[in-house]
Amino acid sequence: MRRLGTGIGWRPEIADAVERMPGIDWVEVVAENVCPGHLPDSLLALRERGVTVIPHGVSLGLGGADRPDEGRLRALAERAEALGAPLVTEHIAFVRAGGALTASPHLEAGHLLPVPRTRDALDVLCENVRIAQDALPVPLALENIAALFSWPGEEMTEGQFLAELVERTGVGLLIDVANLHTNHVNRGEDPAEAVAALPLEAIAYVHVAGGFERDGVWHDSHAHPVPRPVLDILTGLASRVAPPGVLLERDENFPEPTELERELEAIRGAVAAGRATALVGGAAKPLGGAAKPLGGAAKPVGDGGVAVLAPPGARQRLGVAQAAVLSSLVAGTPVPEGFDRVRMGVQARALAAKRADVVAKVAPELPVLLGEGYRGTFLEYARVRPMSGGYRRDALDFAEHLLKVGRPEDAPVRRQLREWWLDRAGPTPRSPGLAARAKVLLQRR
Repeated sequence: MRRLGTGIGWRPEIADAVERMPGIDWVEVVAENVCPGHLPDSLLALRERGVTVIPHGVSLGLGGADRPDEGRLRALAERAEALGAPLVTEHIAFVRAGGALTASPHLEAGHLLPVPRTRDALDVLCENVRIAQDALPVPLALENIAALFSWPGEEMTEGQFLAELVERTGVGLLIDVANLHTNHVNRGEDPAEAVAALPLEAIAYVHVAGGFERDGVWHDSHAHPVPRPVLDILTGLASRVAPPGVLLERDENFPEPTELERELEAIRGAVAAGRATALVGGAAKPLGGAAKPLGGAAKPVGDGGVAVLAPPGARQRLGVAQAAVLSSLVAGTPVPEGFDRVRMGVQARALAAKRADVVAKVAPELPVLLGEGYRGTFLEYARVRPMSGGYRRDALDFAEHLLKVGRPEDAPVRRQLREWWLDRAGPTPRSPGLAARAKVLLQRR
């Protein structure tokens, strides 16, 4: 894998600080947040300085039952080419379910959800990965995700699941040590055992991030300082292998640049401590043997790995299971048998809160128009209206729902909301300045 060094997640809110930050070798950008033909000036400036930029996708849903969407794959490929990236990354997760495969309503999670570690799920994931690899111009690496709940009846540990995935597909791994900590707290999984089962040669780079614990549940917030247990896991990993790259993720609640620089220095220190341990103890031992294939018709491919074709019925079985889980989380249907109802409730509330936060970002006029009542009103709406078409569609559907039920009660504000909805719902904007006029209206009130 290419040596990357120390990096940070590029976000518009800290773009200027990242440009000035010393010791930044590379950055990662959320793929869906950039347009190939209109790259931010900050990213262009970093690229001109020779800083590597890697697109990190969040919406493919390669762990879902459906085959990868061609349009999403094409968009990810375009971003990799526009950024001159040496690789692209995504997640081992599902983000949508239902639809034609299961003859049930199409549902969007708006977040990364864990796949069951079963043979069906692994076979489907492997086939989806091979489809994605064929469509992308550069190598693909996949990230282990944080999870609030476990699937009943799992057949493999996370380490075994990842090792088998790599053996079958030759895909790279993006190891998130913060997610290993999350799964330790939430699911009782030993991060050292997970690291010990990893195929070290497949690691493309490492993520490090902060979070917080509440009522015995760890929330991978990316909005808090990196805690010591996460740094300790990074040190343990670095004692076995020199990570090709390590990146600090921060998505919200951005601190001063000096604080980010201190966190980066702590990350460098954790890696150095692990490498020092490796030198004292001698060369690290190989981490386990190759796992045996877990079923599915496989055929050799030319660029390493094998392409596993999911056996008949695997996609539908996985699709039915994922649709039932997602429906319970976003549509209020009963929690499937065998799942922890308390943890599923925590996940459902987290998904609704994320919806409210992201809709407020993609449609900032809505919180302006609705004021302090925005969040409560949206959460009330989210309990009965699952997301089915992405966050921008969600914002429009929310506004349309309010107008249908005669809200807001303040007539001038309701007229402004109607104007906003008409402007955004049509094929082209009706008139400029609606957001500005909405702000002026509320200031006058």
